[in-house]
Amino acid sequence: MTTWICLIRGINVGGHQILPMAVLRSDLARAGLTEVRTYIQSGNIVFRSAAGTAKTLGARISRIIAEGHGFTPRVLVLRDRDLIAAAAANPFPEAQATPKSLHLFFLASEPERADLDALNRLKIEGEAFALHGKVFYLRTPVGFGVSKLGERAERHLGVDATARNWNTVSKLIEMAREGA
Repeated sequence: MTTWICLIRGINVGGHQILPMAVLRSDLARAGLTEVRTYIQSGNIVFRSAAGTAKTLGARISRIIAEGHGFTPRVLVLRDRDLIAAAAANPFPEAQATPKSLHLFFLASEPERADLDALNRLKIEGEAFALHGKVFYLRTPVGFGVSKLGERAERHLGVDATARNWNTVSKLIEMAREGA
């Protein structure tokens, strides 16, 4: 059995695409995923499965939500070890002291033509970023909600992404280790 992390983008935000986590856990368990656990209401799931790949499991979860709830969210699935490796590679360890200022964008694929110059032009004082493979790290000491860099990162990276702050990443790792 492999432990997987599922990151669903854009559910339960602003009154749109509402999906209670208890319902989602039940849907996924009925579909054969085991030890399904969620963290907060924004689509963070830890589960185990003996079959499938990140891509096939993501497509399956997206289909389950579409068929049962009438909308198709973007779903990114990764192995627990990939999440752990992304956290270990954090280029901004000082930001861990203020975990809401550190965000990891998990990318659907490695960007082929990321416009890092455009991202650099968007930075304000104190902001920093780094791109490592399929993870974009963003430090926003003045707040993610006011960061133009955070708002436009996906556009300039040129690939689908979903972001989680350091608190969420840490909690998902803790949950994955509990189930191992």
